Amino acid sequence: MTTVRIGVMYDRDWAPEGLPGFAREAEALGVDDLWVVEDLGWNGGVSAAAVALGVTERLRVGIGITPAPLRSPALLAMELATLARVFPGRLVAGIGHGVREWMVAVGAAPRSPLALLEETIGSVRALLRGERVELEGREVRLDGVQLVHPPVEPPPVVAGVVRPRSLELSGRVADGTVIAEGHGPREVESARALAEKGGAGPGHTLTVLAFCCVGDDPQQVQETLRPQVEGQGAWLGRPAEEVFTVSGRAGEAADRIRELAAAGADTVVLRMAGAEPVRQLGRVLEALGR
Repeated sequence: MTTVRIGVMYDRDWAPEGLPGFAREAEALGVDDLWVVEDLGWNGGVSAAAVALGVTERLRVGIGITPAPLRSPALLAMELATLARVFPGRLVAGIGHGVREWMVAVGAAPRSPLALLEETIGSVRALLRGERVELEGREVRLDGVQLVHPPVEPPPVVAGVVRPRSLELSGRVADGTVIAEGHGPREVESARALAEKGGAGPGHTLTVLAFCCVGDDPQQVQETLRPQVEGQGAWLGRPAEEVFTVSGRAGEAADRIRELAAAGADTVVLRMAGAEPVRQLGRVLEALGR
C-alpha cells in the first residue's frame, strides 16, 4: 500500500471534556493524526487543538476547519503561532469557506468567499513565516502586521474545500487540501488534478475525511451509518448510496483506505460512527498491519 497517514476525528457531537482521554487513547493505538472540528455552535477548533496537543506527546493535530469569515487573519495567525512554537511540527491548520448559512446567521457572510479564502490563507501563511504583511484586498485589510514570535517551523496551512474553483484556489495558495466526508477514489483523483491545475506542486498534501464504522454485521453497520450518509448525501447533492465510507468488516474498511491512498490521499482521517469508536479504530489499524 502507498504510504498513508491514518488519522481519527474527534467528532463535533462528542462532549469537549472527553477529548483529553480520547486523544491519549488514539495516540496509544498508534494513529498519526487527531483532527478536531470547528463548527458554529459546537466547539472552537484552536482551543480543541490546544487541549489535544497538551495531553499527547507525538500525535499530530489538525484543525478541520476554521471558517475564514469568522476569523481575523491576524488573530488566527497569532493563535496558530503560539501552538506551533509550543508544539513544533505537530500542528496542521485548516481554513475553509465555512457553511454559508452559518456565516449568514452570525452576520459574517463575505461578499466574495473565494477572495476571502485566498486573502486569508495567503496572509496567515505569510505571517507565520514572520513576514510583515501589507494587504488591501477585496475582503482582508492588514496594515503592516507582523508577528513578534513567529514559529521557527511554520505549520502547514491547508484548505478545506469542495467545489472545483475552490480546489484550484487551494492548489494555488495552500500547503494542502482537505476533502470532506463522502468522497471516494475517483473524486480524490479529481481533487488532486484540480489542485494541480491551480498550481499545486509535489509537496501539496491531500487529506481525505471519511465516515467509518466497523462491524461483522453488514446490516447493522449500514443502519449505524445511515444518519451520517443521508445527511452528507443531502449536503453533497447526491444519493446516499453514492456517499463513500470506510466501513464493513475490519479488512473491508482497510481496503477502502487503501483505495483512497492509491487515488492520491496522503492522509485518511476516520470519523467513527457507532459504539466503542476506539475499539473500532484499533480493529482498522490491526487490519492495516499497524
